[in-house]
Amino acid sequence: MPWKLRRQASILEYVTQGTRRQDPADPTLPLDPDEDAAWRALARAVIVVPRVLDADLIEGAGLNLAEYIALVELSEAPGRAMRMNELATLTDLSRSGLSRLIERLVRQGLVSREPFADDGRGRVAQLTEAGLRRLEQAYPHALASVRRNVMKHLACLDLPAFAQAVGSLAPDDAYAPARRTARS
Repeated sequence: MPWKLRRQASILEYVTQGTRRQDPADPTLPLDPDEDAAWRALARAVIVVPRVLDADLIEGAGLNLAEYIALVELSEAPGRAMRMNELATLTDLSRSGLSRLIERLVRQGLVSREPFADDGRGRVAQLTEAGLRRLEQAYPHALASVRRNVMKHLACLDLPAFAQAVGSLAPDDAYAPARRTARS
């Protein structure tokens, strides 16, 4: 038995020792082998796929995945502009992480940063014409990477059902970032 499987078995045996319940509605019931395989495959894909897409975008377009996603979000926003805090949420970056990313894009002339017109307190990131052109140049590289690294592996699946199932894991209202709380 490979060490990872032995380790997993020993952890599961320790955690569930003497507590095995037969109630299928019990959320603490250990995963069956198919559930465990599905969970581990999804967890691995969530880690690996962004890394592969990032590497492909850097090599092909000179943008990393976070920069590409920020440009895409701005391109789809009304007036190609968005408040920084909203963009941070959509890109899953901290405010400081987004500020550093936007500063890099500003230095390249791809984005401008302006005070928010309504209240002057917040900042708005706006996609420039140069940023739109750069996004248009990067798009074929992103598309080819998604087709090669994701879609070809899903070809045998019912894509609408897959999209619905995966979409239910991350609904639109789930964008609020989780924050660690102090342990008591």
